[in-house]
Amino acid sequence: MKVDYEFYAITDQNSARGRGDEEVARALIQGGATVLQYRAKKVSAREQLRVAIKLRALTQAKGVAFIVNDRIDLAVAVGADGVHLGQDDLPVSAARLMVGEDLIVGVSTHSLEQARRAEADGADYIGCGPIFDTQTKENNVPPVGTGLLQEVLGAVRIPVVAIGGIKEHSLESLARAGARCVAVVTALTGAEDVAAATRSMKEKWAAARQEAARERGREEMEAKVRSVKKVSFL
Repeated sequence: MKVDYEFYAITDQNSARGRGDEEVARALIQGGATVLQYRAKKVSAREQLRVAIKLRALTQAKGVAFIVNDRIDLAVAVGADGVHLGQDDLPVSAARLMVGEDLIVGVSTHSLEQARRAEADGADYIGCGPIFDTQTKENNVPPVGTGLLQEVLGAVRIPVVAIGGIKEHSLESLARAGARCVAVVTALTGAEDVAAATRSMKEKWAAARQEAARERGREEMEAKVRSVKKVSFL
């Protein structure tokens, strides 16, 4: 399926204020998430299966791509659209042996080398981060910043999803760095009104991207004018 990774939402029980993943997922989709990733590392396989079946039905009904974190077997069992793998999970090449080209395979990357390797191995998209400081994952790596994001965007051709500590106030810097897609977790799942927070942040992300595009256009025009003046002077 053709996937729009522009506004990628991820479930997170730690920040959900006691709400279940199905309730949160429904609100994320209502607010406009274009991709939903189910991430639940601290529950049993049976519970993951029970919830994933419900989320697959919900996302399918709404036309939203459904990605399962880590668990290739779970993604296959529920008919998910894809699976997202970390650096400590099975490599993309092994995942492809299991699922062929039927499933989307995404990979978390924290360096330019990892990003290039993921693309070469056949990943459909990569997550680049953490861009900013985040406590969402227990095995944190240091923030990589927008500098690495820019390098990765210039080095690979597959979609790049910026992730890690992303809040509303950081959207402008991400857009200026050239990001087209963001993955958001606690800024949405921890909100009092998840649907409203998702809707608001998605709108602000679109506005930030538009403003960044206008700014780049102005800079390109100014560069052309300077070039013409320099030629005329010579």
